[in-house]
Amino acid sequence: MTLAHYMMEHFSLAQYGDFFIRLLFACLCGAAIGFERTLRFKEAGIRTHIIVCCAASLMMIVSKYGFADLTDAAGNAFSGVRGADPARVAAQVVSGVSFLGAGIIFRNGTSIRGLTTAAGIWATAGIGLSIGAGMYPLGLAATIIIASIQIIMHKYTLTADSMILGQVHCTVEHTENFRDNLNDFIEKNKIQVIMSRISINDDGSFTYDLTLRMVNTITLTTLSSFLESNEGVREVRCELGK
Repeated sequence: MTLAHYMMEHFSLAQYGDFFIRLLFACLCGAAIGFERTLRFKEAGIRTHIIVCCAASLMMIVSKYGFADLTDAAGNAFSGVRGADPARVAAQVVSGVSFLGAGIIFRNGTSIRGLTTAAGIWATAGIGLSIGAGMYPLGLAATIIIASIQIIMHKYTLTADSMILGQVHCTVEHTENFRDNLNDFIEKNKIQVIMSRISINDDGSFTYDLTLRMVNTITLTTLSSFLESNEGVREVRCELGK
């Protein structure tokens, strides 16, 4: 028996064509989610999402159809494989992709980044599984929902998602007026002080190192302009990030 004859004995050419279409469709869905992440300069972009979705689809196809030779034409299991659970391959994808997502999450000071991208990769694997199972409408619907949520929720943020972290390093000659003005600015803009450290330098000046949580409507220009407007300010350095 030739290899071609053995392969065609279980699946026709049309069925292999359907498997190929599933892989391509999974690539398109993965690219749709990855494109949104790429626009925001995230670590995992189009290529990562395409590979995850396509690989998940492939594993689902193998999980469903890769064990067809374990049964005879009547559907009876061969000796020694009774009770086998081919679906376990798909189950391992769910947990296996979690390790990939964990590699995207990292901590920078008091901020944690990559959670949304990691969740998106996990969801992309689920989309690949659904497409690999032949559930095209479900995979397409999930792609549209997830991509839409990513776009809409990034534009219209709520609760903690609407907050950003700011790192402030400022050196001032006189601290009395500056401290009062800073407290007024914090209270007026409803800013939360996560960490604060005030150091006295050898020349008598004061250095403020602050970590602030504030609404994302406060820009870097707004923050730096306020600091520079105070009398006696000699050095200002600000950083904003999620």
